[in-house]
Amino acid sequence: MSDDVQPTVAEVRAAVEAVKAALDRHLDAIENRTGEDDPAVYRAFEALASAAETYDELLYDTYDEVTPFEVPAGDSLPEYAGPENPEAISVLIRRDYTIVEPERLFAQARRAGEGDDAASSTVNAAIGVIFGEYEPDEIAQRHKEFGLEEGDSTVWVSAVVDAAEPGEWLDAPFDQADPQLVVCRFDVSAVFDDELSMLDPD
Repeated sequence: MSDDVQPTVAEVRAAVEAVKAALDRHLDAIENRTGEDDPAVYRAFEALASAAETYDELLYDTYDEVTPFEVPAGDSLPEYAGPENPEAISVLIRRDYTIVEPERLFAQARRAGEGDDAASSTVNAAIGVIFGEYEPDEIAQRHKEFGLEEGDSTVWVSAVVDAAEPGEWLDAPFDQADPQLVVCRFDVSAVFDDELSMLDPD
């Protein structure tokens, strides 16, 4: 914040009240979640992170003090350098899984492969069958049914300067990912839960 415009005590007080309200909304969303990937929980988390960041900034500008916690905001990307009004976007998605129940994965692969034993001959074969049969979003929603445990995931929405021609990037689909063209990103990680638990260890 500029030194020319210092926040008032009332603004700091309003910011801390916003953090308290965001904490309540976050807990309420968790208590009423409709599933593991309930978007309401994610939105409440983002609102809490934003409120905490605002309070921390105002507290420092006014009193030269900081809060004892830091909520990761997924802001490790460089400053955006793309067009303000891109004519096209590219969505890059990464989801990590640990294979915790191979037999469940094999059973689902055999079912999808209509009993073909080759579908469950190896983990790689089973993965190929599963991801060939189901959309990635469906696998994410039903990951436990496939013997998978979710790890971190991220979605990058990137501006595209010139829209790609059909088939243009298929040989190297991720080589053109430019962090400076990322318009927004959305991260899901257990580290967020660990950081938030520091706010209320009980």
